[in-house]
Amino acid sequence: MHEELENFERNHVRDLVEPPPNRRPIGTKWVFKNKRGEDGMVVRNKARLPRVSSKEGIDYEETFAPVARLEAIRILLAFAASKGFKAAANGCQVRFPNGFIEEEVYVRQPPSFESARFPDRVYKLRKALYARSKLLELEFLLKSGFVMGSVDKTLFLLSRGGDTLIVQIYVDDIIFGGSSHALVSSFAEQMSREFEMSLMGELQFFLGLQIKQGPEGTFVHQAKYTRDILKKFKMGDSKPMTTPMSTNTALDADEDGEAVDQKEFRGMIGSLLYLTATRPDIQFAVCLCARYQASPRTSHCQAVKRIFRYLKFTPELGLWYSSGSSLFLRGFSDADHASCRIDRKSTSGTCQLLGTSLVSWSSRNVSLSTTEAEYIAAASCCSQLLWMKATLSDFGLRFGKIPLLVDSTSAISIAKNPVLHSRTKHIDVRFHFLRDHYDNGDIDLVHVIGWRCVDNALIKGEIESQWIGLIALLV
Repeated sequence: MHEELENFERNHVRDLVEPPPNRRPIGTKWVFKNKRGEDGMVVRNKARLPRVSSKEGIDYEETFAPVARLEAIRILLAFAASKGFKAAANGCQVRFPNGFIEEEVYVRQPPSFESARFPDRVYKLRKALYARSKLLELEFLLKSGFVMGSVDKTLFLLSRGGDTLIVQIYVDDIIFGGSSHALVSSFAEQMSREFEMSLMGELQFFLGLQIKQGPEGTFVHQAKYTRDILKKFKMGDSKPMTTPMSTNTALDADEDGEAVDQKEFRGMIGSLLYLTATRPDIQFAVCLCARYQASPRTSHCQAVKRIFRYLKFTPELGLWYSSGSSLFLRGFSDADHASCRIDRKSTSGTCQLLGTSLVSWSSRNVSLSTTEAEYIAAASCCSQLLWMKATLSDFGLRFGKIPLLVDSTSAISIAKNPVLHSRTKHIDVRFHFLRDHYDNGDIDLVHVIGWRCVDNALIKGEIESQWIGLIALLV
């Protein structure tokens, strides 16, 4: 708490003044949080003093925090593993500068820290209590020669003498790494001069992700988080299962079934959804169960518990990013036929790989017909590939036609056919950008059957059977 208040004093955030007439000061309250490491031990105690009773449009117009997408973090880890350097020095707790405010704002003195001489006075804010500007706090990076990512505005890159330094921002945590140890050390020292920063060493634990880096590659998993949620929902002693869902499972609304606690059910779904950050094998099962959060029944709860029992059997599964992986980009898409028993919609599955490293995937409800579902799945995959292509261009990687593997000749024919006809006029116009990018040569639609590619000019090497199996799990 003292550290928090001393930070305000050093940055000249506020002035103690007499309460102005016709002004109502805003209250404050202490918020405490413990940051834990990979082993569950407390590594840092945090105390924050946010304003309470603030109203949008009066006390603030917008809030913003630089948050990197999880795909961007996985891309960084896969890239670093392929290049053979440590992915990051580790999360750095940074207190960014407080931005100046134009509004006239008064706040009460912090509880338990009132001035002994002037207990009735209030603070007039010169700056925001916490950073709120859109990455203006990081202008010093741009002045130091860094280049902001063209697509990902939380990405900063520095090239110097053939070496590269990569910096990724996630709110007040910073992940960084580079091909030169001297460049990394220089950046760490620079950050220490600019901000209050606690450097915690090699990246091992970030946002609940456990990261193990070695000469052969990087392994990303959530074993600790898995054990924690098993304990939280009292599934630690449950009987393990070898699959997340039975092939005979067909969930529906089950209106005649017995209702279960909605709050607990939603808590289980929310916990599992975060686990999909490193577990694509449960993506489909979790998303299927998540459709019934509004009115969960016993059958839905049993399906969710089946996922937990599978996690009991596979607590340490995760993503492997090999140091021997090349850096070519490709995507897979697939869809089933009208699997949803409520609205008869299909489920699409997509995944995108950087070499042999899986960095992005999805599973969602789409449309009615099989061809339309396959086409929309391919469009969704194309959209993600284009974002990854633009992001990876900041890493110095350039790609020509990106192979997009689809197992539907009908969907490929629609994408290659420039004429809209009765079979495609019901498809939303936004999905037809797939056709435009095919015509522009950004992607190459390739028909794939099972594990065998029809087009021999696809990519170097063969399609890994495990990724085809992954697509089957996603749909």
